[in-house]
Amino acid sequence: MRWTGPLESAALLTVLRVPAGAAASTRGVLPWAPLVGLVLGALAAGVAAAGAQLVSPLTGAVLAVALLAGLTRGLHLDGLADTADGLGPLRGRDRALQVMRQGDVGPFGVVTLLLTVLLQVAAAAALLETDRGWTAVWAAPLVARVAMARTGLSGVPVAEGSALGRSVAGTVSTRWLAGWVFVSAALLTVAHPALVAGAAAGLGAAELLMRRARTRLGGVTGDVMGALGETAATVTLLVAAAVIR
Repeated sequence: MRWTGPLESAALLTVLRVPAGAAASTRGVLPWAPLVGLVLGALAAGVAAAGAQLVSPLTGAVLAVALLAGLTRGLHLDGLADTADGLGPLRGRDRALQVMRQGDVGPFGVVTLLLTVLLQVAAAAALLETDRGWTAVWAAPLVARVAMARTGLSGVPVAEGSALGRSVAGTVSTRWLAGWVFVSAALLTVAHPALVAGAAAGLGAAELLMRRARTRLGGVTGDVMGALGETAATVTLLVAAAVIR
């Protein structure tokens, strides 16, 4: 495993400054994505808790979602919108991929993006009204990037024309992913046992989306990876909001 991977992952998945050479490879992006999620989650949870304490839970939720969007350059949200445009309308595979590669966002993408952000804010605001709800705000980015790392397993097909998909294909071993799942489950259990249910639901939703992408698009793309992350994070927050009191 490449020990420069954390820097490679941070270089692609965040706006954080890393040494210039760290961006030269993408081999470590997916294997170390969960570590990036841990860092981003901690920052989001801190901002959320501060906003909730100083102003209101809704303010804390908005600040957390905005911070995550800013720290990731909005890449995952953009991927979610593009994937919605590709998977939503009834069109062939080639046309769907072409639409996803375009720079604009269509109606399916706009609606999906709007509803997803609203759900994230609403769930986070509800969570921040509870004593330990901030733990779910921390957990969601971690679960999101575990879902993204899953696309790097050997045998996961890559959609035609996806340069990023090809560059990270097969970079995650089953043992490595299992290790991250175990570590994540342990951390979530310590933080709040109910988070495990949220994480399981989030990963399950991401798996369903990936299967849909494989059927319609022929495999994953960089946009699909971002969509998987946002889907997993949103469902994690929603389920956590339902069970944490």
